[in-house]
This record gives sequence, structure tokens and C-alpha cells, in this order.
Amino acid sequence: MSPSNTLFQTLWKIYNRPAKPTPWATGGNLPWNDPAFSERMLREHLDESHGAASRVERERAAQIDWLWERLRLSAGARLFDVTCGPGLYAVEFARRGCAVVGVDFGPAAIDYARDLARAEGVSARCEFLRQDVRRMHGVGGGFDGAILLYGQLAVMTRAEAQSVLAQIAASLKPGARLAVELLNPGRVDKTDNTWWFTDETGLWGDTPFLHLGERFWLPDENLSVERYQIVHLETGEMDEIQLCDQVYPPDEMAAMMRDAGFSAVEVIPAWGGLPLYDADEWLVYLAEKG
Repeated sequence: MSPSNTLFQTLWKIYNRPAKPTPWATGGNLPWNDPAFSERMLREHLDESHGAASRVERERAAQIDWLWERLRLSAGARLFDVTCGPGLYAVEFARRGCAVVGVDFGPAAIDYARDLARAEGVSARCEFLRQDVRRMHGVGGGFDGAILLYGQLAVMTRAEAQSVLAQIAASLKPGARLAVELLNPGRVDKTDNTWWFTDETGLWGDTPFLHLGERFWLPDENLSVERYQIVHLETGEMDEIQLCDQVYPPDEMAAMMRDAGFSAVEVIPAWGGLPLYDADEWLVYLAEKG
């Protein structure tokens, strides 16, 4: 089929799209495990011109200092990094003397994390597992602390999030702490919205593309659903991606943590005042294993 005919069919499909997407119908997450997408996402993680995938080095350093203190870590401690990405946090904790197990879905991210650990001379203290954190296995236990950063718990259903919290709690020693970063519900955009842009290359492709975005706020479910339709202009083909972002009021998340096996939960706004460009957008939940 010629690109023009493919583009015609793509445009017709966009025109006839459902008025609203069904939440979680396609998993509700980005295609982290797709090799090509994973490579493009890795570029974003390593791009120091923005903090939209991983925060810039200066901000990470401030977070790591804060987490080191609040998780009561020390050299020789064991740390569990859930959704570790390319290991930018995990390897720094290993440089400070921690033994770290990191789990992530993205193949390029895990490969980079392993290479980074070797380059920093801490590979003996780092283990990186390529797994979907919703179905973790072989992680082990006896951890002295755990982190789950940048809102990744929110891209799971409530049931999946509850299961992941329970798995983390089971992996921790009594008295060990978990730090979870989630969007502050008071700062979440709860309006429906549409936007579009074009680019030569970027997260959505390595050739020119048109990005059509839609956001739907579902108040009864406290859920944001974004639908991205990516038209690849050289071929006329389209990718459709749906991203669900579950918003949790602090009382609900604290209750879920207690149900998972944590006896104490502290909610800390804006990273306790750390100088992060988007600090006000976030809450940190600091939970202690019972």
C-alpha cells in the first residue's frame, strides 16, 4: 500500500476514534519493553537539558542525600530500587557502599544500568533485573530500604499498585523504610485537553512524526487518561498509545501502604523543600515496615 493510501486510512481512523478511551484497555502504560522505544526513552533519561524522564544530576544528588538520611542507609545496607530505569540512582547508592537490586521493564535502560555499574566499579554491588515490576520474581529479601520514584506506581491499576506495595513490604526487614514519589493530587491537571506537535525525531520516532494528544479526566475514578496518536509522516502509519495515571489522595495511599504491611506512613510535600524544578508537583510517602 502506498504511503498516501496508508495516510488516508490513518486519518480516517483518527476521525472515527472512540469519543473517549476505555481506561486500562491497552495496559495503560508506555511501551517500555519495546526495544526501539526503550532506546529513545534512554536518550531522554540521559538528556541533561531537561528533567522530564530522569532529573538532572544536580537534582538527583540532592534527592540521593535526602533519601540516604530519611531511609537511614549506611555503607553495607541493601537497597531495592523499583523501576530503576538506567540506574542513575542505584549506581550512586552503590558508590556510597550499598548493595542494590534494581528492577525495570526497559531493555535499553537495564543494559545501560549494568554498563554504568561496571564503568563506576560497583558492578559487584549492583544487580539489575529486567522484569515488569507488577510480576517481580527472584528479587530476594532482607532489604534495608526501597525506593519507587517519579510516580511510577500511578501507571498501574489500584489492584496492581496494592500488590507491588505488598511485594516491596515482604522484601524489607522490619523497621526498614520505603520512599514512594507520587503526584500531589492538588496539583494534577483535572481538565480535558487536546494538543499536537510535530518533530523530526524524538521519543515517538526517529523520523518525522505528528503527535496528537488528548487528555480525559475521569472524576469518579480519580484517573487521568491520555491518548496519543503518533502519525509517522514518511509512511502514513500510526501508533496509538494510552497512558493512565491513577491519582491518589494521601489518605488513600497511606491506607494502601498500611494494608501492604507498613505500620507508619509519613506524607512529605515537595520533597521537604529540596531545590527541584518541579518539587511542588510531588508528594513523598515515607513508610516503615511493621
